[in-house]
Amino acid sequence: MLVIFCLLLIVWGPLQLALTVSNAISALEVRGLSLGLIIAVRVFVVAFGMAAGLALWSRRGPGLTLARASILLSAATDVFVYLTPYFPNNRRPGDTPIYVAATLLYWTAWWCYLQFSREVRRIYG
Repeated sequence: MLVIFCLLLIVWGPLQLALTVSNAISALEVRGLSLGLIIAVRVFVVAFGMAAGLALWSRRGPGLTLARASILLSAATDVFVYLTPYFPNNRRPGDTPIYVAATLLYWTAWWCYLQFSREVRRIYG
């Protein structure tokens, strides 16, 4: 399961960001600085997640701490993007609470896995 989490951070995160930003980049001219800043923050958060995934993969000491910080940063960024009008989206009216709940559930599940997993405890003590 730890390998899956690492691959999500190292591979899926950048792919998802690339797809999302490639669709939103056309709105940069209209939305301006606010969209540019959100894109920059998302790039930073994904890069941080990649670093955490690589540290976990190689079983380096700070990997677990980086992964937990990455979860918090990712969850906060996702919720901010969903709750503010700065990043373009195609969600139907009323769907935002579902997206927020799903995001929080997803990141909470990974947090709990890192917190309570025997596999993680065995590797990181």
